[in-house]
Amino acid sequence: MIRHPFSFRQTVIPACLGLLAAMSAFGEVPCEKLTALTIAGATVTSATSVAAGAPIPGVGRGRGGTLKLPEFCRVAVVSKPAPDSEVHFEVWLPGIEAWNGKFEGTGNGGYSGALDYAAMQRALANGYATAGSDTGHSGDDLRFAVGHPAKIDDWGWRAVHVMSEDAKLVVHAAYGRFADHSYFEGCSTGGHQALMEAERFPSDYDGIVAGDPGNNRVRLNIGFLWSWLALYKDPAGALPTSKLPLINKAAIAACDAMDGVKDGLIAEPLRCKFDPATLLCKGAESDACLTAPQVSAVQKIYAGAKNPRTGEQLFAGWVRGSELGWGGYFVGHAEPARVDFWRYWVFGDPAWDPRSFDFDHDAAWAVSAMRAIDSASPDLKAFQANKGKLVMYSGWADPVVPPGDVVRYYEAAQQFMGGAAKTQDFFRLFMVPGMGHCSGGPGPATFDALGTLDTWVTKGVAPDKMIASHSTNGAVDRTRPLCPYPLVAHWKGTGSTDEAGQFVCFSAASR
Repeated sequence: MIRHPFSFRQTVIPACLGLLAAMSAFGEVPCEKLTALTIAGATVTSATSVAAGAPIPGVGRGRGGTLKLPEFCRVAVVSKPAPDSEVHFEVWLPGIEAWNGKFEGTGNGGYSGALDYAAMQRALANGYATAGSDTGHSGDDLRFAVGHPAKIDDWGWRAVHVMSEDAKLVVHAAYGRFADHSYFEGCSTGGHQALMEAERFPSDYDGIVAGDPGNNRVRLNIGFLWSWLALYKDPAGALPTSKLPLINKAAIAACDAMDGVKDGLIAEPLRCKFDPATLLCKGAESDACLTAPQVSAVQKIYAGAKNPRTGEQLFAGWVRGSELGWGGYFVGHAEPARVDFWRYWVFGDPAWDPRSFDFDHDAAWAVSAMRAIDSASPDLKAFQANKGKLVMYSGWADPVVPPGDVVRYYEAAQQFMGGAAKTQDFFRLFMVPGMGHCSGGPGPATFDALGTLDTWVTKGVAPDKMIASHSTNGAVDRTRPLCPYPLVAHWKGTGSTDEAGQFVCFSAASR
């Protein structure tokens, strides 16, 4: 059952009037009073005050550990929106004096049910009321959905929507009004969730940040299978992780200077034509060369999954420059990444052998059978009509979600929405040279996507760039502008190549 925001609010808010009458502004009565809030299909299980800067019970400080957190009210809610569905989420509410009047929903990673407490801490430190969910389950083992198909729906599309609706009601109860603006921010699976919200629930958020989105989820898993089989279906193609630095160094050497600057980064990997055959062993095999079967395997990984009968491109290949991260997903692994997706969600066979996968019939069947968890539709017309703004970004060196598929989605949206100009009125993509999956890597990968989005939503200023920085031992040593795709940062020819001000956003096609 999909609960639509307006009808749902009309149903719930009258039931809350008694509570709201007692709470003209959050902070005038104890936080614990929020346990009296009535929400259809949901229960507020606890509401606890947390002192400014105090440790948060059960929450590791993580990346948010250096942040100065204000006093806040921590509200826990359990929602049961459908049979066999149980979504747990938390809403964190800064005191009325610290609240910026806005709400931020946060995303998740992988198939995990863990709340992103670090993201919630950052949101809270910036004055947002914020929320995060467990996506309807705990843990990261996909067997949670065996015999429970409703929980796949929770993970795939329902939990974040339910969290978003219900959290807004908690915000209303706490402050006596809805937030002025609501934003969602997530990366990886969080980016998948971000695009799902824009596509299916366009009125949930005024603005959305979708980072390195794994939104083409079924085909992403096809890509993992393809890359692993390229290496291990024939044992001769097996590639040790010790050879990944060799391939990465050669790829960067071949394509680094394409943007006019030799800085250890490939600014446009899709234009890079590095051929691993240049590393073919001339004599005995060593970590300084590739065997012929290894060359063939790497070429297949770059090329991406294809239907062997029709030649159709099933999924983008992994780009040149991403090789150092391949060890996390398909190099050096006895089985493909997320083989449990196929065993428990697709085929229902714990003994399923990935070597049996048919990239023709099995691929087509899986895409059809699991289409509910994909958020790959380019139709964003309802989100645009709701005056929503969407900022999407991807690391050009991402070893998890191939950036070529992110570009493909954006270009498909441009075509569907009537061209680049109409699309850029509400949706912009920023590609980040040298950034890995969501963060890290040798390139400038720290930037304020949410602040950029907020300026776009509140002031109507469309972003023509974002400034990204790179730090070593806590000190910033390089800045670079991130340009709206398909523009790229081009050095002016004078000044330091480590200073963003020495670059302009430039059309690569005009070179």
